[in-house]
Amino acid sequence: MAGKQAKTLSTDHIDDLLFFAERSRHPLRNRLVALLSVKAGLRAAEIAKLTWAMVLDPSGQVGCTLNICDHIAKKRGGRSIPIHPDLRQALIEARRMCVGQGPVIRSERGGAMTPMSIVVWFNRAFSELGFEGCSSHSGRRTFITRAARVVHKAGGSLRDVQLLAGHRSIQTTQRYIDGDSDAQRRLVSLI
Repeated sequence: MAGKQAKTLSTDHIDDLLFFAERSRHPLRNRLVALLSVKAGLRAAEIAKLTWAMVLDPSGQVGCTLNICDHIAKKRGGRSIPIHPDLRQALIEARRMCVGQGPVIRSERGGAMTPMSIVVWFNRAFSELGFEGCSSHSGRRTFITRAARVVHKAGGSLRDVQLLAGHRSIQTTQRYIDGDSDAQRRLVSLI
């Protein structure tokens, strides 16, 4: 897949991915991996390096934002991302099962998963689901594309999507956004 962008995921694809995660050996962990990708737009390395300190508020409860630190983000592009309700619920469940310190996503041995193990998990999931052209970056592209399509409804702009993605350049954000031929037809019919 060198040189090609990962495909974005439809709602059905996301449902299938979450179904796959729920039926795996580590359903909650794997659900979190999928949700951190599609509902927060995190990269595989950010998912692997996310710690509870970046998730919990000062009282030790799951907060309202993920505070992605510069040291885990690509090009030191740390950022704050509001937590989607589905992701928040999964984080609350995971928090009940641990001490709330160290990595959020843990391997079977209890330590942090590596970024490569996150990539491998997504590749295995997409392969078993028969999703061609998808990779660990598909959830991130989906998050950015969906955010760009609805940002006007929230009173925001593409700059807000850029900040959520942690991109330094708006042009980078634009490259992530898939076009929609149906929307283009509707748009032209309005002109």
